[in-house]
Amino acid sequence: MKKLLAEFIGTFWLVLGGCGSAVLAAGIPELGIGFAGVAAAFGLTVLTGAYAVGHISGAHFNPAVSIGLWMGGRFNGKELPGYIIAQVLGGIAGAGILYVIASGNDGFSLADGFAANGYGEHSPMGYDMTSALVTEIVMTFMFLIVILGATHRNASPGIGGIAIGLALTLIHLISIPVTNTSVNPARSTSQALFIGDWAMGQLWLFWIAPIVGAILAGLLYKYLAPNTD
Repeated sequence: MKKLLAEFIGTFWLVLGGCGSAVLAAGIPELGIGFAGVAAAFGLTVLTGAYAVGHISGAHFNPAVSIGLWMGGRFNGKELPGYIIAQVLGGIAGAGILYVIASGNDGFSLADGFAANGYGEHSPMGYDMTSALVTEIVMTFMFLIVILGATHRNASPGIGGIAIGLALTLIHLISIPVTNTSVNPARSTSQALFIGDWAMGQLWLFWIAPIVGAILAGLLYKYLAPNTD
């Protein structure tokens, strides 16, 4: 239960911090943090969350990460359902708090996107479904490669959270224009539930693509560097 609560809190923080930066702080005239600021915010949520609760649960905060670690032989598959449920619920809670805060502004509207992920007309720069699918698979694949390497028993201890946070920042710098960056089904689900409509219709991609990328990375890294070396 402590592990699940830690995953809930960490995913809550990721959604509130990352999506909150996009919804509340990105577009303020002359003071907004902009595109790069949102990317940094997502990285900072994972970095700070990893050091806060990583020693309790491993700081996955993402169903794709849990699945990738399982495929890489780093995580007990029996714990997967509980972790995924806790992550999704934490994300929804984060989006709920964000909605309460954002709706206190008269100019707020869910029609502006609420930091949801999308493709086609709902991609920030109009990228199609194929571009979105490839982007989410490859970005999640590389995210898991970094995670598996940074947390390997032979890696330098104590700095894994920094590498993982920086990797997520880089991923957002690359892929926000394409899909608004998911690489995390829980993060996508939390925002899509509030948007409904098109966001729920496109949510399948933001579950399937990250999971595929994570599985591929887990299998490859298990071959490259078994954690039993």
